[in-house]
Formats: sequence, C-alpha cells, structure tokens
Amino acid sequence: MIEVIKNRVSVLLVDDHAVVREGYKRLLERHGDIVVIGEAADAATAHALFCSLNPQIVVMDITLPGTSGIEAMRRMLVYKPDTRVLIFSMHEDAIFAKRALQAGAFAYVTKASAPNVLVEAVHSVASGKKFLSADTARKLALRDFSDSAEADGLSAREFEVLRLLAQGRSIREIAESMGLNPKTIANHQSAIKQKLGADTAIQLLKKAAQLGLGPPE
Repeated sequence: MIEVIKNRVSVLLVDDHAVVREGYKRLLERHGDIVVIGEAADAATAHALFCSLNPQIVVMDITLPGTSGIEAMRRMLVYKPDTRVLIFSMHEDAIFAKRALQAGAFAYVTKASAPNVLVEAVHSVASGKKFLSADTARKLALRDFSDSAEADGLSAREFEVLRLLAQGRSIREIAESMGLNPKTIANHQSAIKQKLGADTAIQLLKKAAQLGLGPPE
C-alpha cells in the first residue's frame, strides 16, 4: 500500500467544471480516509499542483481545456514514473479506456458509474490494485468486435491530434495546446488520414465520429 499521511489518501482532483469537482470532493471526503488536497480545471494547473503537492492519487477527467487528461497524465508520469492516475471520464467508448491504460492510467471509471464505484476505485488504487468500472471492463472485453479497433494503428500523439480535430480545433490551436510546430501537427493529420483511410477532412471527421471522438459537450 502506498504511504498515506495521517492514515488518509491524498487526492488531486482534475475536472474543468467547478460544480462537478465540488460534488466529487464531498463524495470522496465523506470517507474519512480520503482527503482532496488540490483541485485543477486544466492540464497546466494540474501539473503545477501535482509537482508542488505530491498527491498520492490523481483523479482526472480526459476532456480538459486544451491538453487532454491523457496527455497531462503522460507528463506527470515523465516527472514521476510511479504516479497513480485514476481516469474518471464521461467517455464510455472502449477506445478511450484503452488509450488511457496504454498511457499509464492505474484505473478507469466512467461517470455513468454509481457514486460508490469512484470511492472503491480510489481505495483499490491506494492499495496498489488496478481498477476498471464494470461497464469499462465489459466494453474492453468486447472491443475486438467494435469499429474502434480501427484506431489501434494510431500513435498516442496521433490519437490526441485526432481528438482535438474532432472538437473543431484548428491546426494552429492544436499546435499551441500541445506545444508543437503547426507543420508537425499537419504531418500528423496526414498520417492519421492515411491510417484511417480518409481522403478528405470531412471523411476524417466522420471516421473520428465512428470512433466516439465527437465535438465537445
């Protein structure tokens, strides 16, 4: 089990909706052994708090302004390889869970889960056990029969570019959010089109929609 402070597990909560964060904070802290020591609404703030507060567990959404939760997690893992991140997301498609786990997530729970599932997941991660909500585990088990398997050939960075393109972001906006050159993003876009068999931008967006990568909420 990871070391706890005063017998409590410290959590950094990352979600771009303040009301949602407040609800999750109350849910987690209702159990005396969990304490939320920091909150963030975006990846940059999350990383800064992560470095300064050193939380034992990061509970993070995927959909954040600019850089995604998966990319934010990847940066945290570079800084501290043994970081334990619990992805808590509205994305129920198997492709998101698989990408998060491949990137190093310790757990994946959908927001459609019952409230006690998040608490159970935090306790599981704190004890060193990986965790998947039941709906996520079921969809991952059936994933080979779904269209989302088509995206397996995309690299982690290509998947992130595709996700942002599907949200209507421009090449320049994506480059700025990912800290890359616009030409690099354009090259990624061309590679994505080739891998997904899309000849035009419209076809690419249709492919993205089939994979569950739709516009922002």
